[in-house]
Amino acid sequence: MKVILRWLATALAVGVAIWLVPGIEILGGMQDWAAIAIFALVLALINMCVRPILQVLSLPITVITLGLFHLVVNTLMLYVATWVANGIFHVGFSIDSFWSAFVASLVISIVAAIVNAITGANRKR
Repeated sequence: MKVILRWLATALAVGVAIWLVPGIEILGGMQDWAAIAIFALVLALINMCVRPILQVLSLPITVITLGLFHLVVNTLMLYVATWVANGIFHVGFSIDSFWSAFVASLVISIVAAIVNAITGANRKR
């Protein structure tokens, strides 16, 4: 149940990022809600599998930058999720620039954290 709540929170966060951040959009082909749901699923899977490895590998840089490089890792995960979602599922998710991806990763992180806190998806039993 918590996995579904987290996926829905990520989907809502991606939808908010598409709505708020200029340079992030879904291009034709698929219905917007289906594209957002698929992209959120891909992003969640990549965050579960690849992100922890990158965080460990980038730990020295993250310590030197006092944690700010963690934001760059989040942005990179957004680019990887875009590449996978477009390559496999032909979602049509588009990122115009690094700064659009950077702001979108911030928006997604904040909105997902708020929604997960409200729904209780982060609580331990």
